[in-house]
Amino acid sequence: MKIVILDGYSLNPGDLDWSVFSDMGETVVYDRTPVDDEKEIIRRIGDSEIILTNKTPISRAILERCPAVRYVGLLSTGYNVVDVEAARERGIPVCNVPGYGTASVAQMTIALLLEICHRVGHHNQAVHAGRWSESVDYCFWDGTLIEAAGKTMGIVGFGSIGQAVGRIAEALGMTVIASGPHPWGEGERPAPYVPLEELLGRSDVVSLHCPLFPETRGLINRETIAKMKDEAILLNTSRGPLLVEQDVADALNSGKLYAAGVDVAETEPIPAASPLLTAKNCVITPHIAWAPLEARRRLMDIAAGNLRSFLSGKPVNAVNL
Repeated sequence: MKIVILDGYSLNPGDLDWSVFSDMGETVVYDRTPVDDEKEIIRRIGDSEIILTNKTPISRAILERCPAVRYVGLLSTGYNVVDVEAARERGIPVCNVPGYGTASVAQMTIALLLEICHRVGHHNQAVHAGRWSESVDYCFWDGTLIEAAGKTMGIVGFGSIGQAVGRIAEALGMTVIASGPHPWGEGERPAPYVPLEELLGRSDVVSLHCPLFPETRGLINRETIAKMKDEAILLNTSRGPLLVEQDVADALNSGKLYAAGVDVAETEPIPAASPLLTAKNCVITPHIAWAPLEARRRLMDIAAGNLRSFLSGKPVNAVNL
């Protein structure tokens, strides 16, 4: 059996072990594959029966040109890079990796919030630049600091990650409200459900944890921002296209939004011309919420388990069966 891993570097830059796959068959690992070069993708797949991909697209045309393929495994939760319907028509299961990053993404979400509240990075740089040493007072701070306790966090998308964020926010003394595609009863989940418009109007902090679907693309835009509290904080560790980035930048620059903390961008890597890069009070990290070693090890283990289950005739985590 031949296994090809089309873009393994982001998952394993060298601190994990691919043997969990090579133990199951002849395995070729490419650090990166050009996402816009269909011919090269087809060449690299060749006569492999097993494809593993993160961001390399697997289109209908690619599947038609690679008839040996029997299985497509995602090295991610999202599966929009694969034509799942074309795979289903060919009897090819497409299996993703859910749940591996819940703790890491929740932790990163709160890290962004606390960075906005305390500006830890800025103050660290200021101290190293000598500004505390030059202070006439025993303490020194540069700009407004914010206490999270007593604030309301509105969580948009209340799956496992949204709920984990909510638990941490409550531990910080915040009131948590949530919105999602389906209301839930009192006691079913650890926060009261409110409609999205009400959530935007009540929340001091709005945190996004919903998937990217056509109906959620551009969810945060000029109109929805207008419904938010003045000087609210916006967090996005989910998907970049949930935001209309120019509208968010305009709201930050005008003061309508106090701050934003984002770990994702509409286009990744983020273009040098992105309006978020020059917006006021915008904390941007390079899509690292999922990347702690523990989470990546868990992702690899689940992906390998998916393949083992397929080989035993009982595929799991299949998104197209």
